[in-house]
Amino acid sequence: MNILVTGGCGFIGSNFIRYYLSEYPDEKITNIDKLTYAGNPENLKDIENNKNYEFIKGDICSKETVEKAMKNIDVVYHFAAESHVDNSIKGPLVFTETNIIGTQILLEAAKQNKIKRFVHISTDEVYGSIKEGSFSETSILKPNSPYSASKAAAEMIARSYNKTFNLPVIITRSSNNFGPYQYPEKLIPLFVINLMENNKVPVYGTGMNVRDWIYVLDNCKGIDFASKKGEIGEIYNIGGGNEVPNIEITKMILKEMGKDASSIEYVQDRAGHDFRYSLNCEKIRKLGWKPEHNFEKAMKETIRWYKNNEKWWKPLKKR
Repeated sequence: MNILVTGGCGFIGSNFIRYYLSEYPDEKITNIDKLTYAGNPENLKDIENNKNYEFIKGDICSKETVEKAMKNIDVVYHFAAESHVDNSIKGPLVFTETNIIGTQILLEAAKQNKIKRFVHISTDEVYGSIKEGSFSETSILKPNSPYSASKAAAEMIARSYNKTFNLPVIITRSSNNFGPYQYPEKLIPLFVINLMENNKVPVYGTGMNVRDWIYVLDNCKGIDFASKKGEIGEIYNIGGGNEVPNIEITKMILKEMGKDASSIEYVQDRAGHDFRYSLNCEKIRKLGWKPEHNFEKAMKETIRWYKNNEKWWKPLKKR
């Protein structure tokens, strides 16, 4: 099998490639990544010489580049996306270009090349916020940021290619990922690094916004599982079942770093900040998938990883 991964130098994409090569050592992976600020070749330094791994520096918005990369590919795992909500508030247009138009170009190339499976990786943020209960795959989408709106639009295009052109599309929507190689702008690495440098950690509003956290390797396995066991044209929620307010995540990090509440700085809340995300994952669980990692243990290991890998994050911080 020949696999194409888009955005494979990013956080989830790089973890997926490393997982996939270890799980299926005889399959070949081609990774296409534009290497924007969040795409880091160092994320895959340990496997760059693997005979079954090929890297293409390229933009998914380039039709020519995508068509070249898609030749002889059997399955596409589409991770590439602009993904930071704060950045989408400051400059929404690049999110439209990459997340919507880039996805359209990939789908068209996949159709032309008769791809056997197109796995579109999305997010729970497309649902918007929910005060009680949990979102299922049939819930109405109400995205509240330019980022989540662009991801929802990309999903709709992917769905249309399945319904209109019979392209074998599967969509996954995951909750908040955490783990190694996450860009330092995100909550967990940002807070760990700030505390290592004796700076305060910025908590939005009161810190009571709730997220469901999933260890990145569990999500990678879930995506792989959905691509092989899921039905064409279907959507699968992939959540960790760990709903925690941001302030509690902050306290966990403070405790592991030997700091106290004096290191917290409450800042103005994000515009349109979703209060709570919650996923009903019964659909994929009935097929046999479930998260394997203990949340607290995985959190401690993640914090330890950033503490022990200054050589990885310091160049990114300077950038």
